[in-house]
Amino acid sequence: MDSPHPYAALTPDCALDALDSTGLRADGRLLALNSYENRVYQMGVEDALPVVVKFYRPERWSDEAILEEHAYTAELAGREIPVVAPLQLNGATLHRHAGFRFAVYPKQGGRMPEFDRADTLQWMGRFLGRIHAVGATTKFAHRPSLDIETFGIASRDFLRQGHWLPRDLVAAWDSVADHALQSVAHCYERAGAVRPIRLHGDCHAGNVLWTESGPHFVDFDDSRMGPAVQDLWMLLSGEREQQQAQLNGILQGYEDFMEFDPSELHLIEALRTLRLIHYAAWLARRWDDPAFPAAFPWFNTQQYWQARILELREQIALMDEPPLVA
Repeated sequence: MDSPHPYAALTPDCALDALDSTGLRADGRLLALNSYENRVYQMGVEDALPVVVKFYRPERWSDEAILEEHAYTAELAGREIPVVAPLQLNGATLHRHAGFRFAVYPKQGGRMPEFDRADTLQWMGRFLGRIHAVGATTKFAHRPSLDIETFGIASRDFLRQGHWLPRDLVAAWDSVADHALQSVAHCYERAGAVRPIRLHGDCHAGNVLWTESGPHFVDFDDSRMGPAVQDLWMLLSGEREQQQAQLNGILQGYEDFMEFDPSELHLIEALRTLRLIHYAAWLARRWDDPAFPAAFPWFNTQQYWQARILELREQIALMDEPPLVA
């Protein structure tokens, strides 16, 4: 019989006891939030506001890498940039209980940003510029970089070696994945020497909570070194003309605080391609977690891999087109 996944031991009682171990007294209210990489719960606290508790996926990050993320968000918060940093409880931000590592965050309300509004895009750009201005001051020592090797080649090789694809699609996948990664490399060559900085790393709309005072950035779990445009392209959507207008709005605010290197625009479709390959490998790597087959039943079907092959072919064509302009 297969051994149970480590998260099987994270019962509601275990999660509540973990919060109690920090000195905060859980009142028994517990709500699971939408997260798959980690387990995240909103918990009620006696005589205090609710908190959000994140239980880190075992063996994903080292303690040093987690603490580096915490230090980065604390540095940003210390400069009055609206990020949600972990609470320091008993002199620490990283805690342990029953074999799990976890952090406690203040609950932050908000709604999805309205990216069809020019003022929203400029507002987002200003705060991203401030985040990157701080991120450029030093480097991560314990967190990886976002590059072709870690996101692209390693992900492709994992899928190949694990025999995840149907036999009749292996040749097509191998060919298109290799071609796509060659195109990614050409995009990096056109961009030239790009300066890596500390990033949010996963800056999509779901990780931005909007309030009357503007955006609040949450979930720096994927923070790593990489090109600044990584935190910009994920906010763009629609046809090329729409993306160009959105980029213009973001950069209007961004460059109030941080100079943007226009050569990085050669990387937008390359970074999108790396994310697509990495996402497929991420699902495969996590398939032993029972939450994944339940949440992603379409993964690893014939139709899934056919769609991924078509998607990469489209990306190869997009990487041959001229980039957006700053």
